[in-house]
Amino acid sequence: MAAYGLYTHIASNKFRSMLLLAGLFLLIYVLVFAGALVAEVVLNSGASLNYYLTRASRDLISALPYATIIAALWIVIAYFFHQNMIDAVTGGERVTRQQQPRLYNLLENLCISRGITMPKLKVMDSPALNAFATGLNRRQYSITVTSGLLQALNDQEIEAVLGHELTHIRNGDVQLMVIAMIIAGVVGFFGELFFRTFTNLSWNSTGSDWSSSSSSSSSSSSSSSSSDRGKGGGGAIMAIIIAVVLILLAWLLSQVVKLALSRSRELLADAGSVELTKNPDAMITALRKIENRGELPGATSAVMELCVDNPREGFADLFATHPSVDRRVKALVQFAGGRDPGPLALPSDTADEPESEESSTEQLQPPVPPGPWSDASEPAGVPGARSGPLDGPWGPHR
Repeated sequence: MAAYGLYTHIASNKFRSMLLLAGLFLLIYVLVFAGALVAEVVLNSGASLNYYLTRASRDLISALPYATIIAALWIVIAYFFHQNMIDAVTGGERVTRQQQPRLYNLLENLCISRGITMPKLKVMDSPALNAFATGLNRRQYSITVTSGLLQALNDQEIEAVLGHELTHIRNGDVQLMVIAMIIAGVVGFFGELFFRTFTNLSWNSTGSDWSSSSSSSSSSSSSSSSSDRGKGGGGAIMAIIIAVVLILLAWLLSQVVKLALSRSRELLADAGSVELTKNPDAMITALRKIENRGELPGATSAVMELCVDNPREGFADLFATHPSVDRRVKALVQFAGGRDPGPLALPSDTADEPESEESSTEQLQPPVPPGPWSDASEPAGVPGARSGPLDGPWGPHR
């Protein structure tokens, strides 16, 4: 019953997510301000820090509409083409009922039972065990599963994974995650652009002027006094340091916010799967089978953040996009009454293991023919082997 109680947190989580998303959008303006600082230093390298901050603030106000339009245009492009980009990275292909009747029927039954519009169904050819949902509206929603998942999980476990992804769609998690990824992409793009601009700047021989590596050295004023240049140089250095710190802070916060959106929803999606399937054990065993087997080769970090499980972890769990499988299973056991079988080994895990030295030696040694009075049976599996007693020269030996 407590599994259903987890849904009391959905409203507050969605509200917090919207606030985080709005904060992430504001990071774009922080980057614009940082870029304005760099631009002012390039245009006038002999001013004070207060001058740069004042001018950058004015530049931010002037550039605010343009920055908003560019960010909105980026979002519009991603809105219509993000699914194509994800499919190009993962190789997912849409399947029909005729191609995947088992998978199609499981998803259709879940959707019919809750009156949910059925999303598109796609299969990715990969031995990894994983699945993810994408889309920004009902016409775009799709669920992609790997071929390895279909082979390793039974029907109840696959149904639980599909229920997990349907819950992400029902709760709006997929929409928020995709938007957060888009805006984080904008932050990353502007951050890289500013850093490239910054690395193209060089400190000239006077130690006081910032100039572009492609500009003429005659841009510096020969009439400036050495004390003014020193003061201006100090202000320029401080302005550049502030710009670099702001860019790093914006990027770091964009990643942290994006990861927080993902981590806060996995437990709810697990609980939602239990609500749809009424089978907590299936969700638990599915997680145990997927555990440490979900790495999608060639997939970007953005795609992995959408998956049922993301094995890619950062330092001190700061950049881990998903709670650990142990934590998720513990929640299902505690709140949904499931049973944890512990880590599960799959047949594929031992298929490629080398045979033990003892067994290899036994197979290499030829069978020893029994003597006339031997009561040993021939080794099992050897052509011509018998399961009964061997016949000696005077009849069956007992």
